[in-house]
Amino acid sequence: MEQAEPGRALRAAASVEPLGGGRFSVNLSSLYTVVGHPHGGYLQCVMASGALAAASEEGATHLHATALTTNFVNATDPGAAELRVEVRRVGRGVSFTYVSLFQNDELAAESLVTLGTLRDDSKIRYQEAVMPVIDALEKCRQSTGSEEFNILRVLDLRLDPSCTGWWQGELSTQGEVRGWLRLDDGEASWDPWSLLFASDALPPATLPLGSSGWVPTLQLTSHVHRVPTSEWLRARQWAVVIADGLLDQRCELFDDTNQLVASSSQLAMVRLPGGH
Repeated sequence: MEQAEPGRALRAAASVEPLGGGRFSVNLSSLYTVVGHPHGGYLQCVMASGALAAASEEGATHLHATALTTNFVNATDPGAAELRVEVRRVGRGVSFTYVSLFQNDELAAESLVTLGTLRDDSKIRYQEAVMPVIDALEKCRQSTGSEEFNILRVLDLRLDPSCTGWWQGELSTQGEVRGWLRLDDGEASWDPWSLLFASDALPPATLPLGSSGWVPTLQLTSHVHRVPTSEWLRARQWAVVIADGLLDQRCELFDDTNQLVASSSQLAMVRLPGGH
């Protein structure tokens, strides 16, 4: 893990400062961006930070955002923004909040956040999800992206060779990517909060099908199931259906115990060859 540098650590980049009355200021990082705009998973960490802080002010003792659904209403830019949080209910086991993100007095994103506390010693009673088959770490191909994908400066991404033919223009009939993920922000390994970033960290599953890199997310839902136990996560992301220029995409993340630690689904726009 590289040494921390100012603005590099995810926890600091997604921190919020109270302004009173359920309002919080945030400085959206220029490092956690894709094509110049703050990354969706990073923004979910920002929303979770605001939700946890506001709920704590009203007496909630929950430590984690266990479910989060975000509508991305307008594009954001790095720089100053404001969160406005409404705590809908504080409960013993679960609390609920509504978080809206404003930039330049314009609504940029809004989230429904469920808060709870995950135990380090929790056991999964049932799991249908199967950990994906991925080549050993040393056999996978490191994705360094380009200058447009700043998040790869804080994310170590290794993709299974079977899913990277599109790097050389070789397309597939399978809309799926699989690989290893490690948080490389100079400060921390994966935890329940940063899994919200990981749940949107893989390349779009449409790239092997020949889509462009333009796959803007409209809605992202992330569920955090367990406290992760490993530095590296195994991840699989796949396209469920593509129709009328819209993509339904799913992602599953597993730690070294072979257990599902987080999952996500998202609706995004997509462009494919032939205009379909």
